[in-house]
Amino acid sequence: MTSLSHPHTPAAGTPAAEPSADGASGGFTLSRFLLAVAVVFVLLVTTGWTARQMQNGTPSARTAALAAWEQGTIAGRDLPDVDAAPARVAAFFDALTPGQRRRLADRHSLVVGNLNGVPVRLRYRANRVALTEAAERERRRHADEQLSPTGRHAAGRRMHRFDSMLEEGRQILAFDPTGLGRAAEVFGDLERAERISVVVPGADVDLLTFERTRMKYTAPAGMAEALHEEQRAAAPAMRTATIAWADYTAPRGTSVDTATGELARAGAERLLDLLSVLPGEGGVALLCHSYGSVVCGVAAPDVPGRVTDVAVAGSPGVRAGSARDLGREVRVWAMRTSDDWIGDVPHLSLGGLGHGPDPMSESFGARRLTTDGAEGHTGYFVPGTGSLENLAAVGTGAYRSAELR
Repeated sequence: MTSLSHPHTPAAGTPAAEPSADGASGGFTLSRFLLAVAVVFVLLVTTGWTARQMQNGTPSARTAALAAWEQGTIAGRDLPDVDAAPARVAAFFDALTPGQRRRLADRHSLVVGNLNGVPVRLRYRANRVALTEAAERERRRHADEQLSPTGRHAAGRRMHRFDSMLEEGRQILAFDPTGLGRAAEVFGDLERAERISVVVPGADVDLLTFERTRMKYTAPAGMAEALHEEQRAAAPAMRTATIAWADYTAPRGTSVDTATGELARAGAERLLDLLSVLPGEGGVALLCHSYGSVVCGVAAPDVPGRVTDVAVAGSPGVRAGSARDLGREVRVWAMRTSDDWIGDVPHLSLGGLGHGPDPMSESFGARRLTTDGAEGHTGYFVPGTGSLENLAAVGTGAYRSAELR
């Protein structure tokens, strides 16, 4: 699920005094303020861990891969630092022969597959290698009778997920199995695309929830696939590509991380790195759901000039006072279904808690889109809905086709 928090759990902070999207005033009361603050402290005490802590643990396959990369060379040259600027990484790989690139992808798959600046198709290759190795590790764990039944079950779930991601034709742009894991997938030809859409999902997204069989269009892969198919149908003559980008550490459920911006800031840095190395020169749209809209909001003022649009669906706020704060050259769009519980969450910002004004409020200044047929907090990317049609129109730049509220 990509929900930000439980529909009956209010977010931390004080209620916004500005009118809501339907014009009704939310009002300010001391009791609501105290209740919201109390919720935050209860979460801090009862959860005992955050999404970041869940990512930490014993040395992982990626830890070993990073150590090997730091010691590695190719043709007598040291390998670039994993924290090097994407432009420097790109220059390094441009200077290699095709054979040298393939050797690095095969020997250092967990690094090459996640390194912004590496050629796209080489990342696909590296991630197939990394996924194959990860699936085999989980297969051995699943068969290990010394593991507890719970451990074997968990290994089996990860094994099946990795096997699915290895299916023919899938283009995995990022894969990191550390902790709960991160991933990104491309639909379409990213290198030749005239328009690129980046789907940024919200909370509770990890490797196991990157795709779903049931409720397919609530998971990042299903969301991006549906969007890509809608764009192809709406603009068949246009070369488009869509990225399901779950390559950041998302907050978990009702943890306090959902009400703060730390994970959003870290995610925004990763998103900006990706945007800086996307191939081609065509326009890019960020289509952001739930907490993913917080990530997009933090990143928006610093995006490359080719990013033309930021659309948020079911947003708790974007850590900006108005649409203009996201960039004067960026079109800002917002949508929310009538029964999305996020509309009942106080849109506020107090001492680092909360994500600011409601993007659906008239005063925020976003172009507000209809969501005909979409239901709840996770229904925006379901085929046949007006919300998906509008997101596709934004992604392809067909602004006259977008239906405003």
